[in-house]
Amino acid sequence: MKTHTLLAALVLALSPVVAGASGPAPPVPAASATAELVPTGPAAPSEPVPAAPPEPAGWSWPLSPEPAVLRAFEPPPKPWLRGHRGVDLAATSFGAPVTAPASGTVSFVGVVVDRPVITLDHGNGLKSSFEPVQSELVKGAYVAEGGSLGTVLPGHCATSPCVHWGVRRGEDYVNPLAFVMDLRPSVLLPPLDPAPG
Repeated sequence: MKTHTLLAALVLALSPVVAGASGPAPPVPAASATAELVPTGPAAPSEPVPAAPPEPAGWSWPLSPEPAVLRAFEPPPKPWLRGHRGVDLAATSFGAPVTAPASGTVSFVGVVVDRPVITLDHGNGLKSSFEPVQSELVKGAYVAEGGSLGTVLPGHCATSPCVHWGVRRGEDYVNPLAFVMDLRPSVLLPPLDPAPG
């Protein structure tokens, strides 16, 4: 509709010149900012372009030195089923410091069932939770990457000191190791041709 109005205005503005009428033609009204534009470039692709595989986030390990993974991420096939929604990391000892893998704000600190838990909101929908961790921090406290979250307590890996680390993106649990390691599959390249000669 707006295109027809613009064309009609142009015809009316040029009609005295076309008809041979004397006198200057009235000014042509400028196209409004809301006028419909007709695309002149190539058409948009009809098929969605597949997303590139996610890059590692470059976070730090929450334990030092780099811990062994005692139990891997094993998400359940359905959200309500049993699974392992994080990773268990070996700590050097009970009382070992647990640090923030990325900067964030404490969104929860307290006891869940029978274990002390601390949750850090990293922004962009990402949250890390650690248990069993004794912490003196309070909800709303900002912690920089590498800053202290608390210390490892007994209660998760039988008699071994360990920390359960879970990461959520929104409501979905994701593999925490993807934030500290490159988990993309290795690609085998063909052998190089030997140099001639």
